[in-house]
Amino acid sequence: MKYLVASMLVAASSVAAARPAPLVSIPSHDGFFDNIAAHCGKAYEGKVSVDNAAGPSSFADKKLVMHVRRCNERELQVPFHVGDDASRTWIITKTGSGLSLKHDHRHKDGSDDKSTMYGGHTLDAGFANAQSFPADQYSKELFVSQGIPQSMGNTWQMYIYPKQFTYRLVREGREFRVDFDLTKPITPPSAPWGYED
Repeated sequence: MKYLVASMLVAASSVAAARPAPLVSIPSHDGFFDNIAAHCGKAYEGKVSVDNAAGPSSFADKKLVMHVRRCNERELQVPFHVGDDASRTWIITKTGSGLSLKHDHRHKDGSDDKSTMYGGHTLDAGFANAQSFPADQYSKELFVSQGIPQSMGNTWQMYIYPKQFTYRLVREGREFRVDFDLTKPITPPSAPWGYED
């Protein structure tokens, strides 16, 4: 009986001493994350600077706004509003092996779009001002299932400098880029679809 009680006390004390594993990161990833987080709560207007897709763009003549809406030590939520369309949120996450970029797409009622949470993960150190996110396996399989296998080659890039933030998509034969003016904060928009203010 004494042995059982002693064993239980040892087990209880070891549980009480347990702590979460540390979230490891490297300086260039931390710097990039922190450079975006420094704008938390602010919104900025942007414009398409490159779009080589054939046909009319769904972004043409629409107000483009990024809003660094929610920030914690592990995740940044950055809605990207295209006119009245509040379906897109970029989610940048520290993973312990780099940074992940996901595209959370929602319908107006908050439900998930069939094309959601695609994105990529850093493969190298990058820089405090620039990171690349080549498409991850989930995204590649999603693109194939949706009949757009050309998107398997997607790499998303983000750049942040004192005066400008850039979101860029590149793959063979395709480039899309939006530049946001960080010198002129604007009134933040309402919460994106599926999120709450």
